[in-house]
Amino acid sequence: MASLTQIETLLPELRAYARSVSDTSDQADDLVQDAIERTLRAEKPPLKLDELRPWMFRVIRNLNFDELRKKKVRQEYSQTHSRLLVDLAQGNDHANDVLIRMTFDQLAAPHREVLFLVDVMGMKYAEAAEVMNVPQGTVMSRISRARRALIEAMRADQKDVSQ
Repeated sequence: MASLTQIETLLPELRAYARSVSDTSDQADDLVQDAIERTLRAEKPPLKLDELRPWMFRVIRNLNFDELRKKKVRQEYSQTHSRLLVDLAQGNDHANDVLIRMTFDQLAAPHREVLFLVDVMGMKYAEAAEVMNVPQGTVMSRISRARRALIEAMRADQKDVSQ
């Protein structure tokens, strides 16, 4: 296991690298923290400092790419959701709220659960994974499918209303 002393030695370099690949210093700090956590939890991290340095840089790099992908997915979802809400905005806001709630209630329980935890409660994927006792990747795939199901159900409801 990598020692805390080794990680402390690398900390200035890790922070500098994280700042170079992220948009804000807060994001950089989060990347470093997550990288340290992953290193400490890893089954077989490098033992030598010369091997640990590039390994942790790759962890930061991969974490940053994951965050960028999540941000892109959220933006696409938000744009799709915004367009859908504009399309549904033929009536008043109260009617839209009722439609969304009714559609949400019609979703399968696993979809409702993950949507509630991530989109309603604002939990991070890791937090939702802990609550649901599943891997974080499972949460990511479930939230994607749940969002798609909600949008498709709302579109179907909109078509039924307009016919």
